[in-house]
Amino acid sequence: MGISEELNIDAASLRKYLAIGIVVFVLIVLSFSSSFIVGPGHRGVLVTMGRVSSTFAPEGFGLKAPFITTVVPMSVRQQTGSIKTECFSSDLQQVNIDLRVLYRIPESAVVRIYQDYSGDPFDSLVQPRVNEAIKEVTALQSAESIVKKREDIKTKAFALIKQKVGNVLVIEDVVVQNISLSKELESAIEAKMVQEQEAAKAKFVQQKAEIEAKTVVIRAKGEAQSIQIRGEALKKSPALIQLQIVEKWNGVSPLVVGGGAGGGGSNIILPLGKFHAEQ
Repeated sequence: MGISEELNIDAASLRKYLAIGIVVFVLIVLSFSSSFIVGPGHRGVLVTMGRVSSTFAPEGFGLKAPFITTVVPMSVRQQTGSIKTECFSSDLQQVNIDLRVLYRIPESAVVRIYQDYSGDPFDSLVQPRVNEAIKEVTALQSAESIVKKREDIKTKAFALIKQKVGNVLVIEDVVVQNISLSKELESAIEAKMVQEQEAAKAKFVQQKAEIEAKTVVIRAKGEAQSIQIRGEALKKSPALIQLQIVEKWNGVSPLVVGGGAGGGGSNIILPLGKFHAEQ
C-alpha cells in the first residue's frame, strides 16, 4: 500500500468522523430547541411565528416545535405594586396617598394578559384603575374625613378597584401606607381634634357632676321618706318605741331617775352598771 492510499483512507475517516460530529451537534441543538422548562409559580405562553396559542404550558418540562416556537413565562404568584396618587377632597384640598396593591394573574387570564397588555400588567392595567378609583373615593370625602376614616377609604377604594379591574386580574388587597396633607391643613385638623377632645372631657366632667348631684338628691329623698314613714308608724303604734328599746337593750338593768313624787318632770333612764360605777 502506497503513501497516497494511506492518505486517502485517513481523509475518508476524517470526513466520516466530522459528519458524525455534525449530526450529533445538530441533534443536541434540536433537543434543546424543542424542549423547555417552566419554573415554579409560572405558566408558559406559546408563541409560534407570531401566533399565540390559546392554551398555556404548565410549570415543568415540555416539548415544542424547534426554532419557530418560543415560550414566554408569566408569573401567577402574588405580586405587590406601589402607587403614589395625588387627588383632591370634596373641600378641594390636595391629598397625597401612598398605596400598595397586592394582586396576581389567574391561570385563566394568562394568555389574555400577554395578548392584550404589553409589558408589566401592573403598569398597563392595575395602576391606571387604582388611580381612578382613589380619586373617585376621595372626591366624595373632606380632607379631615379622609384622615380620620382611613380604613373606610381603604374599604371603598378596594371594592371600586376590584370592580374596575374585573376578572382579568385578582386584586388580593389594598394597603394604605400613608396619607399626607399640606402642613397648614394638618395643623388645622390637629388643633380641631385637640379642641374636640377638650370639649369631650369637659362634657364628661359635667355629666359626672350632674350624676353625683342627682345621687345626693335621691339619697336625701330616700332618707326623708324613711323618717316620714317611721314617724307615721310611731303615731299609729306608740308601743313600737318600747319594742325598739327592748331590741337594742344590752342586758344591763337601767336606773330610772324620776322628776319627783308628784309625777312631774321627765324620767331619765341610765344604765345601772354605769350608775354604780359612778357611785
